[in-house]
Amino acid sequence: MNIDPLIGGMLRRINRHVLTLTESPAGTALPAAKSDATHLLYLHIPYCKVLCPFCSFHRVEFRRDSTESYFDCLRREIQLVTDMGYRFDELYVGGGTPTVMPAELLKTLELLRSLHPLDSLSVETNPDDLEHENLAALRDAGVNRLSVGVQSFDDDLLKEMQRYDKYGSGKAIADRLVRVAGIFDTLNVDIIFNFPHQTERSLDKDLDRLIDEVGVDQVSFYPLMTVNSTRKRMLQTIGEVDYSKERQFYEQISERMLQAGYKRASAWCFSRQPGMFDEYIAERQEYVGLGSGAFSYIGGSLFASTFSINHYRQLIMAGKTGTTCKRRMTRRDRMRYHLMMQLFSGSLDLAAAEKQFDGQFEHKLFPELAALRVIGAVRRHEDKLLLTNSGYYLWVMLMREFFTAVNTLRDEMRHKIPEEYAMLKDAGKGQSLLLPSRAAHLDIQRQVEAKQQDRGSEDVRI
Repeated sequence: MNIDPLIGGMLRRINRHVLTLTESPAGTALPAAKSDATHLLYLHIPYCKVLCPFCSFHRVEFRRDSTESYFDCLRREIQLVTDMGYRFDELYVGGGTPTVMPAELLKTLELLRSLHPLDSLSVETNPDDLEHENLAALRDAGVNRLSVGVQSFDDDLLKEMQRYDKYGSGKAIADRLVRVAGIFDTLNVDIIFNFPHQTERSLDKDLDRLIDEVGVDQVSFYPLMTVNSTRKRMLQTIGEVDYSKERQFYEQISERMLQAGYKRASAWCFSRQPGMFDEYIAERQEYVGLGSGAFSYIGGSLFASTFSINHYRQLIMAGKTGTTCKRRMTRRDRMRYHLMMQLFSGSLDLAAAEKQFDGQFEHKLFPELAALRVIGAVRRHEDKLLLTNSGYYLWVMLMREFFTAVNTLRDEMRHKIPEEYAMLKDAGKGQSLLLPSRAAHLDIQRQVEAKQQDRGSEDVRI
């Protein structure tokens, strides 16, 4: 009996519960920073030159003046949380396409390095932004990990994804990756699997190219995910998702990557060397997210920033962070979240978990832990809980459902800003996404400053 669909349904219900956030349009304050704590910082850059039909992350179509003003707001928000006492030692910049305006990104990195002793800097990009000059500038700015969203080397799949005309053939992309190898400590490639028209043979060809031709340091294999906002366009371009093949494809990937000498860094990431940075939400117990649509997890609460670019600018220019949503997790929810994120990397330190949760971790999560043992997903070795081979695929399902729930939340938040949501739906169909220009940004700033002068130090929201 195949229990995968049953488990998937259970995971969807759990994630919907955890990701029910309370919204405050006037802004939700992040908690006070602990003086002895350092965090990972995530920055979200939502701009893309063209929107891919399968992508459900928070993204908007690129326009130069809007993007410039967004980066300016982002730097203001960085300074604000620094003044609040937050200290960062790791940085992850995602999107969108963070490298859509290299000069603005470099200016932002320069500010961060002047404020925080960053040990690790990771930046996402796409195959079109691999010019040696720009990458060398990122390296000199302290970036030591570059993650390239390739998705596939299969030309037919690239055409279905509407990426062939944007980035070229699979061979052209592979050649570019070979040329930039060695610039960064870690070169990661993102690949998506379980496309409707993908076959074992086409996946094998992708793996051949990755292992034999490109030979990158790290590969992250993401299962194809879908939400309501992308489902219609996906049906028109790449077809309907069939989860019945997902396990088979994952096992094929795992076998090939392990045979080639890669090690598991997480359930869906394989690295040549141990200790390579992978998924930030699993790497760190807490993290701070800045920028429109970014998430933070601090002190047992989940926070989300506004998904409206307009509202984000207004909040920042009023001297606030972009955070507008919050969920205070119950103790049991925090334990489940800890279980999910720690086992995503393959192991959970039970002694540390007991200490963190006052000796209640295994007692409170007895039903969950017992179920995982019964289905053969985990095994115990001394004070550690380890994923089994079948458990790794279960965790791919779990994280797929978690990110799908996050993306569904993004959909729901975008529906609350109908004028921007309508433009997002039209983006990529020949219509421009009319976001506020630099002039509009400066006008907002003037309005806020005028109101602050009228009201003294009182907080102002427009």
